Amino acid sequence: MEAERALSRHDLDRAKWALLLGNFVIGCGVMVVGGTLNDLTRDLQISVTEGGHLIAIAAVMMGVGAPVLATLVAGMDRRRLLALAMLWYALGHALCALAPSYPWLWPVRALTVLSAAVFTPQAAATMGFMSTPAHRGRSITFVFMGWSIASVIGMPMAAWIGERLGWRVAMGVVAVGAVLAAWQVWRSVPRGIRPPALSWRSWGKVLKSPLLMAVVAVTGLQSAGQFTVLAYGAPLFKNAFGANPEQISLMFGYFGALALAGNLLLNRIVDRVGAARVVSVTLALMLLSLLTWPLGYSLPTIALVMLPWAFSGFATNSGQQARLGGLSPRLAPALMALNTSAIYLGHAVGASGGGWVLDNAGGYAALHWPGACWMVLALLVSLWAQREQARRLAEGRPATG
Repeated sequence: MEAERALSRHDLDRAKWALLLGNFVIGCGVMVVGGTLNDLTRDLQISVTEGGHLIAIAAVMMGVGAPVLATLVAGMDRRRLLALAMLWYALGHALCALAPSYPWLWPVRALTVLSAAVFTPQAAATMGFMSTPAHRGRSITFVFMGWSIASVIGMPMAAWIGERLGWRVAMGVVAVGAVLAAWQVWRSVPRGIRPPALSWRSWGKVLKSPLLMAVVAVTGLQSAGQFTVLAYGAPLFKNAFGANPEQISLMFGYFGALALAGNLLLNRIVDRVGAARVVSVTLALMLLSLLTWPLGYSLPTIALVMLPWAFSGFATNSGQQARLGGLSPRLAPALMALNTSAIYLGHAVGASGGGWVLDNAGGYAALHWPGACWMVLALLVSLWAQREQARRLAEGRPATG
């Protein structure tokens, strides 16, 4: 009997919403530094580039931590694991809010985000495990939609709070949200959910599969492309376009609202159209925005240029989760961990590269060019993986062959 049929519809829906809430809080916490970067750099008396390094350090910890922690926690009951991850997130953000200086903040931040390296991939794997094949893609993209909602509400709120009340208050708000999410996960996710343990053989199958690793690479490449620019969104809007705090918040809200709309559309069509095809289309739309970036000479025009990107950015990540879950459901815990790792390592590469551009190669006006280069690579690899998947399907061969 499939896991979804073993649960009542009501119980499954409760679990979906609880995991979506958890991803919402995770997304708010991950994005809080970028949203409050202007106040954080002022308060701690560091440069914007150093603030970008804070994003990169956290991203490396999440990227390296996701596959390692996935193996260490493989045998834990998912209700307990996911609730504890949220409590760790709450404690870490509370301590970050109290950090007296940058040398204190960055190691606390690095340890805090390890819970994000656990929660997002394990939430996706848990939902994939509970769902039937016919609804697996939609279920996975649903819980990942929490990230899109975070970009609509969390990022603009963090930007406004950072400018008006300070970055420490924004960190404290994330801590409170994480406690609430932990409680909701504990009361809503069923007991006894234990996806198949990750054996070394499972990791070997994943790492030796050109198709699976190519799909994971798409995630890392597009993430680097996006965060070359997005990591510096708040100072970019302020310094390049003269935006005030409310306008910065509005720009993040605009981007997030379109991201949520794109994710909602993806959730409706992904099982019918196919995740691989959807991902390739969204990558092309993001590339379009990055290539036409020079046409944005004011906040209204850059908002228009960003429209295809905003509509596609989070949908791409959700589509990638569904793509990997469909390629090999039994290896989903390993694949989701690697995919999360790729997202965050892409953040690190993008933020670091963007910082180098700001200091050495043209400032804010040149950020989009390296972003576009990463996106071209992502699109080419995605198209190859899409063709390879179709060929293997026609030949009746598995993705791990």
